Amino acid sequence: MDAEMIDDGDGVDTNAPAAKPDAVGAADEGSDAEEAERASEVEDVTSPVERTLDPDSADAAEAAMADDLEALVSERDQFKDIALRLQADFDNYRRRVAQQQTEAVERGTGKLAEALLPVLDACEAAFLQHPAEIEPLFNLLLAELRKHGLESLNLQDRPFDPTVADAVLHEPGEGDEPIVSEVLRSGYLWKGRVLRPAMVKVRG
Repeated sequence: MDAEMIDDGDGVDTNAPAAKPDAVGAADEGSDAEEAERASEVEDVTSPVERTLDPDSADAAEAAMADDLEALVSERDQFKDIALRLQADFDNYRRRVAQQQTEAVERGTGKLAEALLPVLDACEAAFLQHPAEIEPLFNLLLAELRKHGLESLNLQDRPFDPTVADAVLHEPGEGDEPIVSEVLRSGYLWKGRVLRPAMVKVRG
């Protein structure tokens, strides 16, 4: 048998199930949670802006940037000093190597010129005996050697200098200062250095 529906005259069904209070409370709690979450999101968004607008935070950030800039400048200066020292070391090394190469070439050519000195002595002796025949050859040989740094010492009738000449004979003279009276064997310089001292007779 179906349950009878009772009408109280106001059109309200008294047999209709009443609303569950737990469901209403849960809906209210859900709304509160959503509002709290939205408020938290708004706070999270506005907090950085507030911190940015905070003068103390701005000063701290500016001080940190200034410290970072100073550190970068100091590091740059250190690397610049290192680069300058390396460049100076390389320049010194290059000059030293060039100087060593030049000295090695000069030593090699000096040894060659020294090896040719007996030839010069023979040409000079032959020139004294036959000047007309030997003079062209002797002058040509001297001219070629002079191009590379050979210099003949002209010591005749000049004050004796022991750095460029060896006195092997001595004769009395009137002056106190010894004078080269005769050159017994020619002396030569090579690029400004004594290649072979002359052998001379001095007077004085």
